[in-house]
Amino acid sequence: MKITKILFSALLILFFISCEKDDSPNIPQNQGQDHDAAAFAENFGNEISRNFLGTVVDINNNPIENVMISIGSSTAMTDSNGVFIINNATVNQRFGYVKAEKAGYIHASRAVVPSSGTNKVRIMMLAETVAGTTSSGTQETISLSNGSKVALEGDYIKPDGTNYDGNVNVIMHLLDPVDDNMQDQMPGMLYAANAQNEERMLQTFGMLAVELRGDNGEDLNLAEGSTAEITVPLDPSLVATAPSTIPLWYFDEVNGYWIEDGEATLVGNQYVGTVSHFSFWNCDIPAEVVNLCTTVTDSNGNLIVNSKVTLTSTNFGTTYGYTNQNGEVCGVVPSSETLELKVLSYVVCGETPISSENVGPFNEDSSISITIADNPEIITETVIGTFIDCSGISVTDGYVQLQYGNQIFTDVVNNGDFEIDMIRCDSNDTFSIKAYDVVNAQQTDSLNYAFSTPLTNLGALQSCDTIGEFITYQVEEYPDIIITNNITTELNPFGVYYQNFSPGQDIFITFYMIPNTGQLMDGVLYNNNNSNISFYFGDEYVFHNNTSDLNFVIQGYEANSEYIDIQFNGTINYTGQGGQTMSGFMHVLRPN
Repeated sequence: MKITKILFSALLILFFISCEKDDSPNIPQNQGQDHDAAAFAENFGNEISRNFLGTVVDINNNPIENVMISIGSSTAMTDSNGVFIINNATVNQRFGYVKAEKAGYIHASRAVVPSSGTNKVRIMMLAETVAGTTSSGTQETISLSNGSKVALEGDYIKPDGTNYDGNVNVIMHLLDPVDDNMQDQMPGMLYAANAQNEERMLQTFGMLAVELRGDNGEDLNLAEGSTAEITVPLDPSLVATAPSTIPLWYFDEVNGYWIEDGEATLVGNQYVGTVSHFSFWNCDIPAEVVNLCTTVTDSNGNLIVNSKVTLTSTNFGTTYGYTNQNGEVCGVVPSSETLELKVLSYVVCGETPISSENVGPFNEDSSISITIADNPEIITETVIGTFIDCSGISVTDGYVQLQYGNQIFTDVVNNGDFEIDMIRCDSNDTFSIKAYDVVNAQQTDSLNYAFSTPLTNLGALQSCDTIGEFITYQVEEYPDIIITNNITTELNPFGVYYQNFSPGQDIFITFYMIPNTGQLMDGVLYNNNNSNISFYFGDEYVFHNNTSDLNFVIQGYEANSEYIDIQFNGTINYTGQGGQTMSGFMHVLRPN
């Protein structure tokens, strides 16, 4: 079912993404000359320093590697997961501009209202797909199958302003506001300067991006005095509310916001307007704007982190963002509008909001707090751990990715420590995690866990190309122990199994199977004398299940799994001392 949405500007944290033409656009001097960028920048507030963590993907949500990210003078490259980290970037209190560039893609960007925590950004880049080819001196109309068009007169200039003579490749994309992907692809956020140089937020009825490339791949634009006619088709659900004329806005690819320039006329079910240069062009109704920050907590005052917050205006549609580690999400919203605010769980938990209420209207910058009522189906979780490299040194430049259902949470590692706060539903208590060492370009395997509500301590994770299997555990307050060598796993499908070995030998882990089923018996791990679980870690540590009370959660023992993940915790008889707490994790190859 297609749901009609008219987007308004991006709530901070995650997912309002942008795509732009170039960070040095070839816009003729007579365009935008009435716009005073310096005066408009006074709306942004003072310069501040903020941290950013982002992911760059293509239209199929595949990560894009080696994308150049810039925030002011700070730069970074995305890794194989499409992730980048930029700390201490210089932005403004009410405006930060993130740009992404890679050959073969239209340059992308994201504008945000920075928060005090780590600002998370997700950018979806559009490929440079040629819609059609024309040549200088030729009048031609280039069309897409969705009905969008650009009618060209044939006069073009190079980036240095000289006339161009040759073939012209036309790259064109239509962004439809009822398409869910539009929020991941549009430039900046829908924040603009009107013809009077006043800040506005926008209600969009559609966008069209047009880029021109010469024979040598150079950026082209319309020659001075030349114009083009653009046609932006409307989704049928928007025709009834579309005004007969609407302002046109182009995206300023240097400063990161929209600027009013001309108007378009509704002809049937499409807007038609004349433009004199190319960038993203947008058909929008403006509204006065205020900044809104929302903090979400539970009834005990605990911050609700990594949760989706939506705001819906009757006149301007719906936008959303995700709360950061401070439980906060910020962005610009239309003034004088009552907004429906919802806090949602994840797709795996269903679509019913865990909180819903009306807020506003707001006539000035505001901060509000939302309290989530107690709900036994919603559980607050904290996942912590440490992250070390091959040498056992704390990773200082890295991140972890936790996957819960189809939702992925990415968080930075601080001096070897990480903490991920989230909510989950009572119907799903498992997750997986990977950790990435940016400096050494190494990572852990994907490790499967179950939540130990309300706090799940993963202990020490180690990234090292030479490490596959490992066992990590901690007794009482003693340091984490990691074992990576001489681990042997064995499979017994026939019944009682006796393995005689003594401390100091290799580590043996025996999986006792229900005969002829291929399944672990009751999900329980057996080792040494059938019903006992024994850990022989060198000569120093000997733990026996018959003198211990350990709980085990086993995942990945299906026939198609490469590794088995075993999570354990409880009390043990530690070298003759009873009642010692122990927790740990095994990541071992599945025995054949």
